[in-house]
Amino acid sequence: MSVQQYDEIGEAFEGFKSLPLVRYGEVPSFLGMVGDVRGKSVLDVACGTGFYSREFKRRGAADVFGVDISVEMIAAAREFERRAPLGVRYEVGDVGELQSVERRFDVAVGVQCLNYAADQAELERMCANIHRSLVPGGEFFVFAQKPDYAFDCPSLDKYGFRCEPTGEETEMGPRVRVTALLEAGPISIVATAPRREVYEECLRASGFSAVEWVPLEVSEAGIREFGKEFWTDALAHPPLEMLRCRA
Repeated sequence: MSVQQYDEIGEAFEGFKSLPLVRYGEVPSFLGMVGDVRGKSVLDVACGTGFYSREFKRRGAADVFGVDISVEMIAAAREFERRAPLGVRYEVGDVGELQSVERRFDVAVGVQCLNYAADQAELERMCANIHRSLVPGGEFFVFAQKPDYAFDCPSLDKYGFRCEPTGEETEMGPRVRVTALLEAGPISIVATAPRREVYEECLRASGFSAVEWVPLEVSEAGIREFGKEFWTDALAHPPLEMLRCRA
């Protein structure tokens, strides 16, 4: 996983959540897919600055543990916890080398996590580590770039992003540069967009079942804010997709 590009972003990563596609697409879609977490334990892998960790704790999760490979991201997450304590725990750690945690969790979430695996072997190892961290029947929810996104479709600029192929192809799929068009200046991150079958093979080989792809949706608040026509391109050619599976 590329840690340096995230260490350089730090707390500025929170700005991603203000962009239209994230605020009205990613966040409500992902929270809606995960559903009710009241009384559950949640493992947030590649938690970044802890946005979802905090959100799940506010929604009644009994225990939330966030792990990220980036020292700067965890420092920012801990600072948010210091400013407004919720009882979320954070630790620096590589999902590909994740050691056994002190307990198993009811739910694991990975937002833009698995697509940073260097190759299919590492992706399968990441999935296996997450599977071992869940109770039998626990659920794993993933949010990632759409595996078969067509880069020749209309620009995403009005939604706050650019999504471009780097021209490099890996054994798992194309390398992709995603640029967030933040007010303070653009921030670009490069990752792989694994093919759909790569995700499915690695998850099933790791013991997961009931693998299901879930499409991105736009919230009613987003339609009220910008109008239905504004979202036509994003819904016709969504750059993001989710999946869920069971341990």
